[in-house]
Amino acid sequence: MKKLSSFLLVFATAILLVGCAYPEDEKRAKVTPDVDQLAAVQRAVNEYREATGGLVPIKNSELDTDIYIKYLIDFQKLMPKYLTTIPGNAYEKGGIYQYIIWDPEHEATVKLVDLNAAERIREIGIRKLSTQYLPIKGSSSDNVYQINYKDLGYKTDVTVKSPYSGVELPLFMTGDGELHVDYSVDLGQLLKEDKPDVKPGDDIRQLLVDKYPVVPAYSIPYTVDNNGEPVYDMETYNADVQKAKERQKQEAEAAEKKEQ
Repeated sequence: MKKLSSFLLVFATAILLVGCAYPEDEKRAKVTPDVDQLAAVQRAVNEYREATGGLVPIKNSELDTDIYIKYLIDFQKLMPKYLTTIPGNAYEKGGIYQYIIWDPEHEATVKLVDLNAAERIREIGIRKLSTQYLPIKGSSSDNVYQINYKDLGYKTDVTVKSPYSGVELPLFMTGDGELHVDYSVDLGQLLKEDKPDVKPGDDIRQLLVDKYPVVPAYSIPYTVDNNGEPVYDMETYNADVQKAKERQKQEAEAAEKKEQ
């Protein structure tokens, strides 16, 4: 469903750049969200929209791209008229964040994608090439599979540091072969602390989007059960996967007819 490969290659380059020999202050500036930088980019986006009749400065993306990485900001459209410099923590500058626009048709809010998740997924994908498949060690839910890292050559399970709580989050695979970050811990903590008004069927990832500058990229939909606990919303995810397959099939058939 998600067209991630091209984004992962770009993100991997960004991660490598972070490891270069920067002074400590500069390193820190590249790995932390910065409210002033976010505000500067937001002002630039707002001015760009006003000057262009509502257009947003984004790069082209495929229709089925993950919604959390779909609307990547094109800084070249903002500079130098609306923005004097690219933020130091943006991947274009060797930082670990991808700047995106959330809800481009309405609020057009500037948000961040943490590239650490993309790097971990890329690493697993590389190891998968040697096995031709991703080994699993069981299913924790319908169409959700736990990865057997030992069979991939890892000594310990691969995790991603949460951009919200700082805890180490696990990865898992869905039946379509896609890898995802499991945000259950963060969502459970948010539900417990904030006690938002949510019901079964609501996509509670929006709670993270509303509260934090970083979006829950590389995730599946989550909702709550009857007890108010976070659960995977596999019904919505599987439906989205099926729609994407049908769309791809229609596009392939249209392309074939065009060639005839």
